[in-house]
Amino acid sequence: MSAELFLELGTEEIPAGFIPKALKDMQRLLCQELDNARIGYGEIRTFATPRRLTITVADVARQQQRQVLEVTGPPAKIAFGQDGKPTKAAVGFAKKNGVSVEELETIKTDKGEYLFLSKVIEGGDSATQLPTILTSMITSIPFKKSMRWKDLDIRFVRPIHWIVATYGGEIVPFTIGDIDSGNLSRGHRFMAPQEFTVTGVEDYLVQAEEHHVIPEIEKRRKLIVEQLAVLEQQLGGKINPDAALLDEVVFLVETPQALAGTIEDVFLQLPPELLITSMREHQRYFTLVDDQGKLLPHFVTIANTLTKDPQVVVAGNERVLKARLADAMFFWQEDQKNKLETRLEALKKVVYQAKLGTSFEKIERFSTLAANLAQKIAPADVELTKRAALLAKCDLETGMVGEFTELQGVMGREYALLEGEDKRVATAIYEHYLPTQAGGVLPSDDIGAFVSLADKIDTICGCFSVGLIPTGTADPYALRRSAIGVLAIIMDRGYAISIPELVAQSVELLDSKRQRSGEEVSADVVEFIRMRLVNLLSGQDYPVDVIDAVLSASFVEPVVAFERIKALSVLKQRDDFEPLAVAFKRVGNIIKGGLDQPVDPALLTDDSEKILFARLQEVEQKVAADVKAHNYTNALATISELREPVDSFFDSVMVMVDDVAVKNNRLALLTSISGLFKGIADFSRIA
Repeated sequence: MSAELFLELGTEEIPAGFIPKALKDMQRLLCQELDNARIGYGEIRTFATPRRLTITVADVARQQQRQVLEVTGPPAKIAFGQDGKPTKAAVGFAKKNGVSVEELETIKTDKGEYLFLSKVIEGGDSATQLPTILTSMITSIPFKKSMRWKDLDIRFVRPIHWIVATYGGEIVPFTIGDIDSGNLSRGHRFMAPQEFTVTGVEDYLVQAEEHHVIPEIEKRRKLIVEQLAVLEQQLGGKINPDAALLDEVVFLVETPQALAGTIEDVFLQLPPELLITSMREHQRYFTLVDDQGKLLPHFVTIANTLTKDPQVVVAGNERVLKARLADAMFFWQEDQKNKLETRLEALKKVVYQAKLGTSFEKIERFSTLAANLAQKIAPADVELTKRAALLAKCDLETGMVGEFTELQGVMGREYALLEGEDKRVATAIYEHYLPTQAGGVLPSDDIGAFVSLADKIDTICGCFSVGLIPTGTADPYALRRSAIGVLAIIMDRGYAISIPELVAQSVELLDSKRQRSGEEVSADVVEFIRMRLVNLLSGQDYPVDVIDAVLSASFVEPVVAFERIKALSVLKQRDDFEPLAVAFKRVGNIIKGGLDQPVDPALLTDDSEKILFARLQEVEQKVAADVKAHNYTNALATISELREPVDSFFDSVMVMVDDVAVKNNRLALLTSISGLFKGIADFSRIA
């Protein structure tokens, strides 16, 4: 016997970005609670709007599952005295498990005789467990920010106004704060605020829509997409693709209505990206472009009401947009009265971080780093790189970025172009902020890449230098994101950059700010970046042990490390990889620290060691050439040819013999073999 469990939490409007995670957490927590209570269940579905979080569970068992409990207690010699009477240990064990001492058994184990209890716990009525289960689940949902209301001793993302909780159509009674659960939901706040009775999920979905609420997330998304397509046809343009904005507006409305408004022509002289960003970030408007990608004088807003007179809503949105764009126009005109470079003086008074000095000091540091990178990789771009780095942060002192902070970099690029700066310099001012998130867009040009790398490395090394190191839960300066950005740029552009060298240069430039030794800071930062590469590649389905084996052997150039990981991953798929790994692990175990001395052929007495030495000489030069060319697949394939002579050597020869000269010669031979693959991976870490 089973029945449907239904729960809806009605609240004040929840921030759109909080909802997807909340639904996942609700499902995870409810599954945990039901599993712990030994209550079987079927399919789980979730629904949400700005004012409600809903979860339903099909086929929830009426009875808890029967449980056979088997518990081993204290040793019999402790549980019973010499007179055979139970001691406190036996009495306590029985009491703890809700039985009498007479119900306990004694079993024999390898360690002797122990008290043992085997009992059957019959399943209770699930309905009696559900109030506790739902209360625990609701109060355990983790939110990035939560709040209290009234004088209640409860926290939630927003105040709760109603709770619907039913099991098989019957109310599951419990209280959260001052709200008692029931079976009454509510319709749209403005169009149908009245209550309606919920008997189950299918009835709920029908009645909710009758009350102008569409609980199904994907249904709302489909409606919005269809409405946008209709407006595209009407306006003769195409909606600017914006998956993130679509994801957000889906959770801003209960019943969507797409409405188109007009942008006044005077504002179209503003940079398109400024218009798009302002409308997206502040108004949640979609924009449209023509076939050539030119911005059209229209926007689309997704209203949360089905208004009788859409033009009233459109006119209101147009008024709000006009005021915001008028501000943007003012800043656009005022900012152009002063060149970007003149704003460097103001940055000398802006504190970047209390322990790390001003923004201007940061610019000086990463300008040097960026120029060094350019000198090494693209010498012809050194001067343009210096110029881009010098101007990179100047737009932070413009009125536009002060008002619209999300336009940093964008406005720097636009003002630089107006001032006649080289186009690559202007592009780099914008691109040095990239990537802004994991998997995000990367710089398209070397100059932007150099400045971005330098800026991010300076941030990481600066924070580590003064003890601002991320913890497991806190990373206020987004250093992990910066490190991932550094790696993503290097990998994308294939730069031969030594991370230890780059970090050392940055740490040296921070000499006057450091509160820790340079060696300590450098070591910590290199390891921090190495671990980000481990996480980055693990997410790309490369074997964790292969990543660990390669990066433990050597981590200098990320591109090289990645090539070694790819090569070893291919080798690991071979049928003969396991015996190969075992052989090389055996080599490492015997030599331990190794013995770095030439092999003396005159001391090779056994045929197997002579053959091994001969094969080693054959492959050494080829492996060295392949490694130099970064052809690690060929290098590993060649090294693998040593597996059979290594096995024969171990089968025929005792390494640790009494004759010290022979022993050391054999250790030197194995050390040479170990050196071949240690430059690629530490085989001792291969699972």
